[in-house]
Amino acid sequence: MPPPSPPASQVRTCDAGAAQSPTRGTVSEMARYFRSSNLASRVFERQLISPRPGATVNTIRQFYENLVPSYTIYDIDCPDYSFRKFTDDGKYFVAFSRNHQDLIVYRPIWLTYSCNEECDPHELPPKAKKFDSFFKQLYSIPLASGNEYICKDFFLYMECHRFGLFATSTAQSNESTATEGAIHGVPLIEKITFHLVRLEDGVILDEKAFCNDFINLAHSIGAYMYEDLLCIVSLRYQTIHILQIRDSGNLVEVRSIGAFCREDDELFLHSHVQTGYAGSFLPGIKQRLLSYIFCKTWNEVPDQTLRVQHLKKFYFHFQDYVDLIIWKVSRSTDQNLAFFAVYNMETTDIVSLHQNSSEELYALFEQFYDHFHANPQASSHGKFISSHSNDIHALDQLRVIKNKASSSSQLISAIDRHRHCTEHPIKFISVRQNVVKFKIKPGSDSGASDSRIKRISSFLFHPFFPLALSIQQTYMQPTVLNIHFRR
Repeated sequence: MPPPSPPASQVRTCDAGAAQSPTRGTVSEMARYFRSSNLASRVFERQLISPRPGATVNTIRQFYENLVPSYTIYDIDCPDYSFRKFTDDGKYFVAFSRNHQDLIVYRPIWLTYSCNEECDPHELPPKAKKFDSFFKQLYSIPLASGNEYICKDFFLYMECHRFGLFATSTAQSNESTATEGAIHGVPLIEKITFHLVRLEDGVILDEKAFCNDFINLAHSIGAYMYEDLLCIVSLRYQTIHILQIRDSGNLVEVRSIGAFCREDDELFLHSHVQTGYAGSFLPGIKQRLLSYIFCKTWNEVPDQTLRVQHLKKFYFHFQDYVDLIIWKVSRSTDQNLAFFAVYNMETTDIVSLHQNSSEELYALFEQFYDHFHANPQASSHGKFISSHSNDIHALDQLRVIKNKASSSSQLISAIDRHRHCTEHPIKFISVRQNVVKFKIKPGSDSGASDSRIKRISSFLFHPFFPLALSIQQTYMQPTVLNIHFRR
C-alpha cells in the first residue's frame, strides 16, 4: 500500500524544474507531517527521510520521544541487594550485597510471558511481576573480606565496557597519627583497594592498594577515568596518582603528581641539594601554582606602578596560597574561598585558575558537562544520554535553576547521589505536544505515606530502553523497588 498523501494545505507548490529535485523545505514539511506520537509513523519516517549531515544522533534521539514507559509494577519481588547503576551501553546492571562484601552483575532482559488461560489485558501474571523477569544474573563474586567493605557509591568503567573498577576499604578513622608528608586533620583509612574486574565474566584481573591514606570514594569523587587512564587523588598526601589500564587488565602506575611533577624531579633534587641543608621545599604542584599566579600578575599589568601594587597583594596573600590544599570538590564553599586549577601534566604547567564563583568556569561546565563526570560520557552510547551539553531543553532547565539560585558562589557539581523523596512524581512530557506521556511515582502503589518519615529515593534509567527503576529507602523499613517499562 502506498504511503498516505499529506493534506493539500501542507504540500508546497513548485515549478516543473523544481519538481525534479525537491527542495529542503518540501522535505522538512513532509517530516513535520509524519512526525507524530504514533510509533509506527516514526518508524516509517526513519525509513523515508535521511538526516542532515552531522545530525544523525539528534535525529535518532528524537525517535525516543515515542518510547516512554507505560506501565509500573510496584513493590516488585526482588533480592535484597543495593542496586547501583547501568553501564551506558545498557549491557550490565551492577548491584552489591547488603553486607557490602559481594558484587552482583546482571544482564537486562525484556519481559516475556504467556498465559495458559485467558489473561486480563490490563494485568500481568504473577510470574511476570518478579525481578528475574527483567534481569538475568551473570555472576556474584566476593570483593571484600574481613574488615573491608565495598564502597557502594563507587563504580567506574572503561569506554569499551570491558573492565569495571570497584573499591573496598576499611573503616575511616578521625584519629590519624602524624606521618611525614601527610596533611594534618585529614582522616585516615587503614587500607583502600581498587579492583579491576572483567565485566563479562567477573574475573578480578588486578588490584591496587593504598595504605594509611584517605581517598574520597563516595560518589566516585576521588577518582576519574578517561579512556585508559585512571586518576586517583590522595587527600592525605596531596598526591594525584595516574595509572594506566592495559589491554591485558593490569593497573600500571604512570606518574604521581604532588611533591614532584616530573618523573626525574626527585632524582634531580637529591643530586643538587647540598649535604646538611636543613631547609624545606614547597611541593612541586604548589610551586607551579605560585609561579602561575606571579607570572599572570607580572604579564597582565603593563604599567610599572600598578604592577608593583598587584605584586604587593600577591606577597600579602603568599602564605594563603601556600596553605591551599587539594580537597574534595563536592564540599560547600560558601564560607571558604576555593579555586579550580587546570593542570597540564605533560608540560607540568598550570594552564588556568578559576575561583569557584567564576562565570567562565560555569560556562565551561555548561558547555562540557559530560566531561565533569568521574566517568565522562564520551562513548558512542553516551551521546544518546540527555544532558544540558547536548539537549536544549535540559539547558533551559539548568539556566532556570541558576537564575533562581540564592547564592552565586554555589559549587559546580556533577555528583550522582540519592535525593530526599518528594510527593511529586517524575513526568515524561512530550516537548512538541506539551502533554504528559507517563509519570513515575516513588513509593508503594497505595500512595499512603507519612510525610514526617524521612525517605530517600533513587532512580536508575536504562540508557536507551524504556525501562526505569525507582528505589525508595525508609529507616527501619524494607526497601521498595518499582519497575517502570513500556508494555
